[in-house]
Amino acid sequence: MNFFGDSLMSAFGLMLSLDKELIEIVRVSLNVSLASTIIAGVAGIPAGFVISTGDFPLKRGVITLLNTLLALPTVVIGLLVYAMISRNGIFGVYDLLYTQKAIIIGQIILVMPIVTTFTISAISRIDARYRKTAMTLGASPFQAALVILKEARFGITAAVVAAFGRVISEIGICMMLGGNISGYTRTMTTAMALQYDKGEFVLAIALGIILLAISLVVNISLTYFQGKATG
Repeated sequence: MNFFGDSLMSAFGLMLSLDKELIEIVRVSLNVSLASTIIAGVAGIPAGFVISTGDFPLKRGVITLLNTLLALPTVVIGLLVYAMISRNGIFGVYDLLYTQKAIIIGQIILVMPIVTTFTISAISRIDARYRKTAMTLGASPFQAALVILKEARFGITAAVVAAFGRVISEIGICMMLGGNISGYTRTMTTAMALQYDKGEFVLAIALGIILLAISLVVNISLTYFQGKATG
Protein backbone atom coordinates (compact mmCIF):
# COMPACT_ATOMS: atom_id res chain seq x y z
CA MET A 1 0.00 0.00 0.00
CA ASN A 2 2.88 2.35 0.84
CA PHE A 3 4.52 1.50 -2.49
CA PHE A 4 1.34 2.34 -4.42
CA GLY A 5 0.73 5.50 -2.40
CA ASP A 6 4.30 6.71 -2.87
CA SER A 7 4.16 5.95 -6.60
CA LEU A 8 0.85 7.78 -6.91
CA MET A 9 2.16 10.86 -5.12
CA SER A 10 5.30 10.82 -7.26
CA ALA A 11 3.15 10.54 -10.38
CA PHE A 12 1.12 13.61 -9.42
CA GLY A 13 4.38 15.42 -8.69
CA LEU A 14 5.63 14.47 -12.16
CA MET A 15 2.49 15.92 -13.76
CA LEU A 16 2.56 19.11 -11.70
CA SER A 17 6.20 19.71 -12.57
CA LEU A 18 5.34 19.37 -16.30
CA ASP A 19 8.06 16.78 -16.80
CA LYS A 20 9.53 17.12 -20.32
CA GLU A 21 9.44 13.40 -21.08
CA LEU A 22 5.84 13.15 -19.92
CA ILE A 23 4.77 16.15 -22.01
CA GLU A 24 6.55 14.81 -25.10
CA ILE A 25 4.86 11.41 -24.81
CA VAL A 26 1.43 13.02 -24.44
CA ARG A 27 2.16 15.33 -27.38
CA VAL A 28 3.07 12.43 -29.67
CA SER A 29 -0.06 10.51 -28.61
CA LEU A 30 -2.32 13.47 -29.32
CA ASN A 31 -0.59 14.22 -32.63
CA VAL A 32 -1.06 10.75 -34.12
CA SER A 33 -4.53 10.25 -32.61
CA LEU A 34 -5.92 13.58 -33.80
CA ALA A 35 -4.36 13.22 -37.26
CA SER A 36 -5.75 9.71 -37.80
CA THR A 37 -9.18 10.70 -36.47
CA ILE A 38 -9.41 13.78 -38.69
CA ILE A 39 -8.33 11.88 -41.82
CA ALA A 40 -10.69 9.00 -41.03
CA GLY A 41 -13.49 11.53 -40.52
CA VAL A 42 -12.80 13.31 -43.79
CA ALA A 43 -12.95 9.99 -45.66
CA GLY A 44 -15.43 8.07 -43.51
CA ILE A 45 -18.24 10.63 -43.22
CA PRO A 46 -18.74 11.04 -47.00
CA ALA A 47 -18.42 7.27 -47.43
CA GLY A 48 -21.06 6.70 -44.77
CA PHE A 49 -23.36 9.25 -46.42
CA VAL A 50 -23.01 7.64 -49.85
CA ILE A 51 -23.61 4.14 -48.48
CA SER A 52 -26.59 5.24 -46.38
CA THR A 53 -28.37 7.24 -49.08
CA GLY A 54 -27.28 5.19 -52.09
CA ASP A 55 -29.08 2.25 -53.64
CA PHE A 56 -26.72 -0.32 -55.15
CA PRO A 57 -26.67 -4.14 -55.33
CA LEU A 58 -23.87 -4.76 -52.82
CA LYS A 59 -25.10 -2.30 -50.19
CA ARG A 60 -25.98 -4.93 -47.59
CA GLY A 61 -22.70 -6.70 -48.20
CA VAL A 62 -20.71 -3.49 -47.74
CA ILE A 63 -22.51 -2.71 -44.47
CA THR A 64 -21.90 -6.27 -43.24
CA LEU A 65 -18.21 -5.94 -44.11
CA LEU A 66 -17.95 -2.64 -42.24
CA ASN A 67 -19.62 -4.17 -39.17
CA THR A 68 -17.16 -7.06 -39.35
CA LEU A 69 -14.19 -4.68 -39.56
CA LEU A 70 -15.29 -3.07 -36.29
CA ALA A 71 -13.83 -6.12 -34.56
CA LEU A 72 -10.60 -6.19 -36.60
CA PRO A 73 -7.70 -6.88 -34.18
CA THR A 74 -5.05 -4.18 -34.05
CA VAL A 75 -2.27 -6.76 -34.41
CA VAL A 76 -3.74 -7.85 -37.75
CA ILE A 77 -3.71 -4.25 -38.96
CA GLY A 78 -0.17 -3.89 -37.67
CA LEU A 79 0.98 -6.98 -39.57
CA LEU A 80 -0.69 -5.95 -42.82
CA VAL A 81 0.65 -2.41 -42.76
CA TYR A 82 4.09 -3.64 -41.65
CA ALA A 83 4.22 -5.99 -44.64
CA MET A 84 3.38 -3.13 -47.00
CA ILE A 85 5.74 -0.46 -45.64
CA SER A 86 8.71 -2.56 -44.52
CA ARG A 87 11.87 -2.40 -46.61
CA ASN A 88 10.75 -5.35 -48.75
CA GLY A 89 7.14 -4.16 -49.00
CA ILE A 90 5.49 -2.41 -51.93
CA PHE A 91 5.76 0.96 -50.14
CA GLY A 92 9.16 0.28 -48.62
CA VAL A 93 10.88 2.98 -50.69
CA TYR A 94 9.05 5.67 -48.70
CA ASP A 95 10.77 4.73 -45.39
CA LEU A 96 7.51 4.92 -43.42
CA LEU A 97 8.21 2.16 -40.93
CA TYR A 98 8.83 3.32 -37.34
CA THR A 99 7.50 6.80 -38.00
CA GLN A 100 4.43 8.70 -36.83
CA LYS A 101 3.07 8.44 -40.38
CA ALA A 102 3.10 4.66 -40.11
CA ILE A 103 1.10 4.81 -36.87
CA ILE A 104 -1.39 7.22 -38.44
CA ILE A 105 -1.89 4.91 -41.45
CA GLY A 106 -2.60 1.95 -39.18
CA GLN A 107 -4.95 3.93 -36.96
CA ILE A 108 -6.87 5.27 -39.97
CA ILE A 109 -7.53 1.68 -41.06
CA LEU A 110 -8.63 0.89 -37.49
CA VAL A 111 -11.18 3.69 -37.11
CA MET A 112 -12.45 4.20 -40.65
CA PRO A 113 -15.08 1.44 -40.15
CA ILE A 114 -16.15 3.11 -36.88
CA VAL A 115 -16.68 6.53 -38.46
CA THR A 116 -18.37 5.08 -41.55
CA THR A 117 -20.68 2.72 -39.65
CA PHE A 118 -21.71 5.34 -37.08
CA THR A 119 -22.36 7.83 -39.89
CA ILE A 120 -24.54 5.30 -41.70
CA SER A 121 -26.48 4.73 -38.49
CA ALA A 122 -26.89 8.48 -37.85
CA ILE A 123 -28.08 9.26 -41.38
CA SER A 124 -30.40 6.24 -41.50
CA ARG A 125 -32.38 7.76 -38.62
CA ILE A 126 -33.08 10.92 -40.63
CA ASP A 127 -36.43 11.00 -42.43
CA ALA A 128 -35.86 10.54 -46.18
CA ARG A 129 -38.38 13.31 -46.82
CA TYR A 130 -35.80 15.91 -45.70
CA ARG A 131 -33.73 15.27 -48.81
CA LYS A 132 -36.74 15.03 -51.13
CA THR A 133 -38.15 18.29 -49.77
CA ALA A 134 -34.82 20.06 -50.22
CA MET A 135 -34.56 18.81 -53.81
CA THR A 136 -38.16 19.89 -54.50
CA LEU A 137 -37.36 23.40 -53.26
CA GLY A 138 -34.54 23.66 -55.78
CA ALA A 139 -31.55 22.53 -53.76
CA SER A 140 -28.66 20.94 -55.62
CA PRO A 141 -27.58 17.39 -54.66
CA PHE A 142 -24.70 18.90 -52.69
CA GLN A 143 -26.99 21.31 -50.83
CA ALA A 144 -29.44 18.48 -50.11
CA ALA A 145 -26.57 16.42 -48.73
CA LEU A 146 -25.61 19.30 -46.44
CA VAL A 147 -29.18 19.40 -45.12
CA ILE A 148 -29.01 15.70 -44.23
CA LEU A 149 -25.58 16.03 -42.65
CA LYS A 150 -26.76 18.98 -40.58
CA GLU A 151 -29.68 16.97 -39.25
CA ALA A 152 -27.37 14.06 -38.42
CA ARG A 153 -24.57 16.23 -37.01
CA PHE A 154 -24.79 14.96 -33.44
CA GLY A 155 -24.63 11.32 -34.48
CA ILE A 156 -21.73 12.05 -36.83
CA THR A 157 -19.90 13.96 -34.11
CA ALA A 158 -20.39 10.95 -31.83
CA ALA A 159 -18.76 8.81 -34.54
CA VAL A 160 -15.69 11.03 -34.61
CA VAL A 161 -15.47 11.15 -30.80
CA ALA A 162 -15.74 7.35 -30.61
CA ALA A 163 -12.97 7.01 -33.21
CA PHE A 164 -10.67 9.30 -31.23
CA GLY A 165 -11.37 7.35 -28.05
CA ARG A 166 -10.42 4.15 -29.86
CA VAL A 167 -7.07 5.35 -31.17
CA ILE A 168 -5.89 7.28 -28.11
CA SER A 169 -5.89 4.07 -26.06
CA GLU A 170 -4.53 1.79 -28.81
CA ILE A 171 -1.20 0.01 -28.30
CA GLY A 172 -0.71 -2.78 -30.87
CA ILE A 173 -0.42 -0.57 -33.94
CA CYS A 174 1.71 2.01 -32.12
CA MET A 175 4.16 -0.64 -30.96
CA MET A 176 4.41 -2.59 -34.23
CA LEU A 177 4.54 0.33 -36.65
CA GLY A 178 6.06 3.05 -34.46
CA GLY A 179 8.72 1.06 -32.69
CA ASN A 180 8.31 2.98 -29.41
CA ILE A 181 11.14 5.41 -30.24
CA SER A 182 11.71 7.95 -27.46
CA GLY A 183 10.71 11.49 -28.43
CA TYR A 184 9.37 10.41 -31.81
CA THR A 185 6.93 7.51 -31.81
CA ARG A 186 6.55 6.74 -28.10
CA THR A 187 2.89 7.12 -27.16
CA MET A 188 1.21 6.94 -23.77
CA THR A 189 0.26 3.29 -24.13
CA THR A 190 3.64 2.09 -25.44
CA ALA A 191 5.47 4.13 -22.78
CA MET A 192 3.32 2.57 -20.06
CA ALA A 193 4.15 -0.92 -21.36
CA LEU A 194 7.86 -0.07 -21.44
CA GLN A 195 7.86 1.36 -17.90
CA TYR A 196 6.08 -1.74 -16.65
CA ASP A 197 8.71 -3.99 -18.24
CA LYS A 198 11.44 -1.92 -16.58
CA GLY A 199 9.70 -2.04 -13.20
CA GLU A 200 9.46 1.76 -13.06
CA PHE A 201 5.89 2.68 -12.29
CA VAL A 202 5.88 6.44 -11.58
CA LEU A 203 5.83 7.57 -15.21
CA ALA A 204 3.44 4.74 -16.11
CA ILE A 205 0.99 5.79 -13.39
CA ALA A 206 1.20 9.44 -14.44
CA LEU A 207 0.48 8.49 -18.05
CA GLY A 208 -2.33 6.20 -16.90
CA ILE A 209 -3.98 9.04 -15.00
CA ILE A 210 -3.75 11.33 -18.04
CA LEU A 211 -5.12 8.59 -20.31
CA LEU A 212 -8.00 7.95 -17.94
CA ALA A 213 -8.77 11.67 -17.82
CA ILE A 214 -8.81 11.84 -21.63
CA SER A 215 -10.99 8.71 -21.79
CA LEU A 216 -13.41 10.26 -19.29
CA VAL A 217 -13.74 13.42 -21.37
CA VAL A 218 -14.22 11.32 -24.53
CA ASN A 219 -16.92 9.17 -22.92
CA ILE A 220 -18.77 12.19 -21.50
CA SER A 221 -18.66 13.82 -24.94
CA LEU A 222 -19.81 10.61 -26.63
CA THR A 223 -22.73 10.23 -24.22
CA TYR A 224 -23.71 13.86 -24.77
CA PHE A 225 -23.69 13.66 -28.56
CA GLN A 226 -25.44 10.27 -28.61
CA GLY A 227 -28.14 11.76 -26.39
CA LYS A 228 -28.52 14.70 -28.75
CA ALA A 229 -28.69 12.36 -31.73
CA THR A 230 -31.51 10.28 -30.24
CA GLY A 231 -33.26 13.16 -28.45
